[in-house]
Amino acid sequence: MRGEVLHYDEDQGFGFITGADGNRYTFTRESLRRQTAMPSGTVVEFQAGGGQARDVFSIAQTTGPVANAGISAAPAQSGPAPMAGASQPQYFGRSSEPAEPTDLWGYFWRGLTRNYFNFRDRARRKEYWGYCLFWTIALLVVIGTGVFADFEIGNFDNAEVPAMTVGLFGLFLLATFLPGLGMIVRRLHDLGLTGWLCLLILIPTFGSLIILVVALIPTQARENQWGPVPAGVRT
Repeated sequence: MRGEVLHYDEDQGFGFITGADGNRYTFTRESLRRQTAMPSGTVVEFQAGGGQARDVFSIAQTTGPVANAGISAAPAQSGPAPMAGASQPQYFGRSSEPAEPTDLWGYFWRGLTRNYFNFRDRARRKEYWGYCLFWTIALLVVIGTGVFADFEIGNFDNAEVPAMTVGLFGLFLLATFLPGLGMIVRRLHDLGLTGWLCLLILIPTFGSLIILVVALIPTQARENQWGPVPAGVRT
């Protein structure tokens, strides 16, 4: 697969690539076919698997003496300059991604749609709390709808289980479980922490409290292995 190097830290020996499929892949120094420099913007070919890139090598065109001699020997081309850039390689960077949301609702809607199965990127504090705010509002609406339906059906008069309330509540939690978990993982990534720390929520009471405190920490103001600093964050 073809892609573009977004970042490579030679000291740490890791980096990430945006592939032609729009997904982001991590790679390490051991993944390079040749131990060469990989500056940002380098066009590469690689083998993708499990979110990682293997057998990475640059496909940049040669710019040595032979190529330079061919360029100098070619006659000057007439016509508008923009036509010369038509044959340039296409890059697969962040410019091709949808625009960053400007309000809290936009973050919530993106969490339920484009980021439904996203467990690999970063989420700033505003994105996390925007999602939590509208998730809570949606939960209250769902519960209110269930209570109203049970009241009209007469479940409360017969001392029966409020089936509509319990059913809608369960469906809502099931539908939002993955995007909510992904939001926690991306918030941890934004701080430079492993997403596996989300398992702390399994600890009764204290686990959720720890995640709450962690979610209040400001964004890590530099690129890390899960991506660049989210758009809109002041560094």
